[in-house]
Amino acid sequence: MIAYALNQKGMLTLTNSDAAFPAMVKELLPIGFTGLVVGGILAALMSSLASLYNSSATLFTVDFYKKFKPQAPEKELVRVGRIATMVVVVLGILWIPVMKGIGKVLYAYLQDVQSMLAPGIAAVFLLGVLSKKTTPKAGLYGLISGFILGMTRLGFVIFGGNLNHDSIFYRLFLAPNWLHYEIVIFFIVIILMIIISVFTPKSDPLAIKGLYVGSATPEEKAYTRASWTNWDLLFSGIIIAVIIAFYIYFW
Repeated sequence: MIAYALNQKGMLTLTNSDAAFPAMVKELLPIGFTGLVVGGILAALMSSLASLYNSSATLFTVDFYKKFKPQAPEKELVRVGRIATMVVVVLGILWIPVMKGIGKVLYAYLQDVQSMLAPGIAAVFLLGVLSKKTTPKAGLYGLISGFILGMTRLGFVIFGGNLNHDSIFYRLFLAPNWLHYEIVIFFIVIILMIIISVFTPKSDPLAIKGLYVGSATPEEKAYTRASWTNWDLLFSGIIIAVIIAFYIYFW
């Protein structure tokens, strides 16, 4: 908002909304402070990327590779982790054209991509917490189906620019607003999980005890109740009311 106000007064030149912060740093800060800000941004970027690459390598090495080769020595695991890190770096570079193909505004890109991935995850998490009848296979196939539906829209967004507006693919994957599309994905995944849960083996009741609604012991309920106060309820209610008001206003 500050950048917009300065642009309206002619004190700042903005080409688009994503240029607000760099334009303010470049045109308003002294040279020394500009260097400090740029150095801080680069340090934060390096730290974030380092933790991301380390987490990715650990995830692949421990949760996947080690499951298939439990007897693998530490030296081999380290080598696999390094290879996994290089693969993640290459995939990140290859993803840049995808970002450009989705949109020029960074916030719109983030919302669009999240709308393709979040519905399936949210549906699986919600159904798993609310019902003990949800099976492991239902959760797995729910995640897979949500991912496929989301990535299908992503593919059409990037490569479907010349698609006929009267075609069924355009009406199904491109015409709907991204908010409406993720609502549809959410309910499709839930319905699919309910159907799969009917025909697949249930989880061991002892293994999921305390993980779904109504399964907590009196001790666990008391511990949870002691972790929040009426002030937490009040502030949470205020936040929820503000979010609902924004949804109603911008609907």
